[in-house]
Amino acid sequence: MAGMPFLPMQGARAATRSSSSRSLVLCLVAAAAGFAAAARAQDAVPLPASPAYPAAAPTAAPGPARAPVFAPSSALPAAVDAALRAAKLPASSVTALVVDAGAQQGARLAWQAQALVNPASIMKLVTTYAALENLGPAYTWQTRVYLTGPIRNGVLEGDLVIQGGGDPGLVVEKLWLLMRRVQGLGIRTIAGSILLDRAAFSLPAHDAGAFDGEPLRPYNASPDALLVNFKSQVYTFVPQPAAPGATAYAAVHAEPPLAGVEVPGLVPLSNEPCGDWRAALQADFSSPQAVRWNGRYPAACGEKSWPLAYADPATFTARAVLGLWQGLGGTLLGEVRDGLAPAGLAPVFSQGSQSLAETIRDVNKFSNNVMAQHVFLSLSLPLPTQPGAAAQPRFAASYDLSRRALARWWQFRFPGSEVPVADNGAGLSREARLSAEGLGRMLQEAYRSPLQPEFMASLPIVGVDGTLRRNRSGVSGHLKTGTLRDASGVAGYVLGDSGRTYVVIMIANDPNAAAVRPAYDALMAWAARDGGPQ
Repeated sequence: MAGMPFLPMQGARAATRSSSSRSLVLCLVAAAAGFAAAARAQDAVPLPASPAYPAAAPTAAPGPARAPVFAPSSALPAAVDAALRAAKLPASSVTALVVDAGAQQGARLAWQAQALVNPASIMKLVTTYAALENLGPAYTWQTRVYLTGPIRNGVLEGDLVIQGGGDPGLVVEKLWLLMRRVQGLGIRTIAGSILLDRAAFSLPAHDAGAFDGEPLRPYNASPDALLVNFKSQVYTFVPQPAAPGATAYAAVHAEPPLAGVEVPGLVPLSNEPCGDWRAALQADFSSPQAVRWNGRYPAACGEKSWPLAYADPATFTARAVLGLWQGLGGTLLGEVRDGLAPAGLAPVFSQGSQSLAETIRDVNKFSNNVMAQHVFLSLSLPLPTQPGAAAQPRFAASYDLSRRALARWWQFRFPGSEVPVADNGAGLSREARLSAEGLGRMLQEAYRSPLQPEFMASLPIVGVDGTLRRNRSGVSGHLKTGTLRDASGVAGYVLGDSGRTYVVIMIANDPNAAAVRPAYDALMAWAARDGGPQ
């Protein structure tokens, strides 16, 4: 197959659709954040080098000048310009595009649309649409379970191997079901070890605090072929009734339970207003083996939940697997450690993920970074086999292979537009770059595609859900937001008064980029007013 041209949806990977429900953990962790086979990767085109970009403003595309796809505009709409002035943001710091989503006619607005900018989480639009075209909306990830010995009288005389396939949504409920299926095989005691096979991804070392100094924020969790619960625990605090004169406490529940980690089950209550209840707890997470509450929990808060990335992420999956196995009454005589599924051995069962179409809704609506990175890495996973097939020859997905896969796809689908510098595919990056022109072409193509329903349904609905649930612009649209320290914007679709749908993009790169929100609200409103005064 090497060297064949890419055809949209040709050879889309068959996979079993999973109907697993959303979990509370997924929603909490997401809220806290606030392609392609080996043959395709081998002949992939080289990636463009990431140039040095000044942080304060968009920059022109490097290399030979390209003819603009959309004729440049001489000015921004008056309302948008006024909002930028009020926010003390120079017009030179933004790129903007408004173009009919379903037609080939010229843009209503193309402001610095060829400039390469840091899109923040808007990069997830590129990752998720590329995945829909290359993997197919019904694609699923498989977590396979192997036994290396016989079962006699409830004892597995060998190892239990859990092979991760890159499932981005292997939350605690699904891991619990997997362990229950193991028990359903008649296993109560594992005489060997539990081996965790994470070889599907080849990843560099990850420092959870390197990006912004917040290692306990779930959005900084790193990908893992056997990612469990986003490497995060959720602490739930529930005030308990107390007898008159007795000390009142809140019960503390940690999910999932981690083997070898002590979490005090009670914390004293206070009569203070709810306020900053996390600070009032004076929590100490310095020791991965022991959490401490040195303060009090305000009774006025009622029940609250606090999702946090585990302080020692490298051991999280092992602790979660052992904790759940022991919680189900299972016994392990060996240890939980990394290992590989024996070559040629067929799994005893395979547990599928939810479909890609369902997964990208979590990625885009809630801007889940680690799920986006899993989708991006999956662009370079080998072709899937049937769930019960024997272990495949080793071929690990990587960021570099996925960047090459994305570049090859982009150059075939959108010739003449600068290839996005995707980095990790999630937008949680200082190096990621794209142009509004290129993104606009992709969004137009997505709108005309048979995949439009799945793609549009993954985007936040203005004023209704996801990261735009609090937006009060009054427009009707599906758009994705993106925010970093010096990059902020919005991109997606706005419904005009005439019934036409428009691609709308605005991205600011500036130290004061967060102030651009009123300006992009003004741009969305301007785009919607296509039947009256402009």
